[in-house]
Amino acid sequence: MRLYEKAKKERLEKKGWKVGDIDEILDLNEAEMAIIEMKVALAKALVEKRKKNGLSQEEVARISGTSQSRLAKMEKANASVSLELMIRVLFSMGSSKKELLKTMAG
Repeated sequence: MRLYEKAKKERLEKKGWKVGDIDEILDLNEAEMAIIEMKVALAKALVEKRKKNGLSQEEVARISGTSQSRLAKMEKANASVSLELMIRVLFSMGSSKKELLKTMAG
């Protein structure tokens, strides 16, 4: 931890704030944290793939059989969206199994 970060952390703790990693703050176990990390990685891949292909959210939604609002939630890694749906949409945009496994592995 850098000196600045350490000083900032100490100031916040003196004011009564709890400072830590997201898994500590939310009391997540290893599996829950891994799922969140995979979902965030897939969300990033969705945005990158969509933009690389020059597609709008509406176009991707139509291609993949979902709604634009649902796709927007996917791109934000919203908790209401399943990993399975995110993977299906990436497949519909031409992602390979190998690409998706690499994405989820980090």
